[in-house]
Amino acid sequence: MPSLKTVAAIAIAFALTGCTAAAALEPIPGSIIYKGQPRTKLTKAPIGSTFDHRFRDRFGDEYMEVYRIAPDRSLELLSRRRIDIVEFGLGR
Repeated sequence: MPSLKTVAAIAIAFALTGCTAAAALEPIPGSIIYKGQPRTKLTKAPIGSTFDHRFRDRFGDEYMEVYRIAPDRSLELLSRRRIDIVEFGLGR
């Protein structure tokens, strides 16, 4: 049976890993929160609800971000993915 110190060390490691992963995603130009939180708060949206934000960066790449409404009505950036655009009809 593991000692109390071992269990505590494992719990701390998991807690730190979870915090680091959540804090690793930084806003980029085009993100809603790129230059800080918006001035207006989403007052009618339920706390914990999520929404998507789709935008293009300065190079023309398209991104989809997912945000969550925090208890203080600020926005939390949960995920981002680059959207690959496939063009048909090329090479005819």
